[in-house]
Amino acid sequence: MWRPAMEAEDDVLDELCRKLYREDPAQLPGEAPPMRRTLATLRRDPRRGRAVVLDVGGRIEGYALLIDYWSNELGGGVCAVDELYVERGQRGRGHGTALFEAIEQGGLWPWPAVALALGVAPGNARARRLYERLGFAAVGVSMLKRMGRAAS
Repeated sequence: MWRPAMEAEDDVLDELCRKLYREDPAQLPGEAPPMRRTLATLRRDPRRGRAVVLDVGGRIEGYALLIDYWSNELGGGVCAVDELYVERGQRGRGHGTALFEAIEQGGLWPWPAVALALGVAPGNARARRLYERLGFAAVGVSMLKRMGRAAS
């Protein structure tokens, strides 16, 4: 079952984030991102988004970062799944589908959203098949330029 993350689970989320970046390296070189800073930011300003966890029998087996942004082009709020990770032993059991269903039904995302967005590494064919099966389509090309200053 997917549910909002609790502060007491930060150590587990930090480790799962490191696993994600070891298994599916980001396009930008460097170490795993500062998960603790992300979690603290989302708690301090919940309108930015939230972290959710996959709780299987009281054990955290995955996480997702859901981030809010406004799209002028789409005319409303977008729920961006910034990161999604499920432990290897839990993959292929419908947890990814359950996450997106919970978001769409409002159980994990409390604000009106006109769209869901996500990115997928080019080599992650399994994830891409899941997303396409759920109705996601490739749109445009994302481009990014890192700034020299830390985000607040």
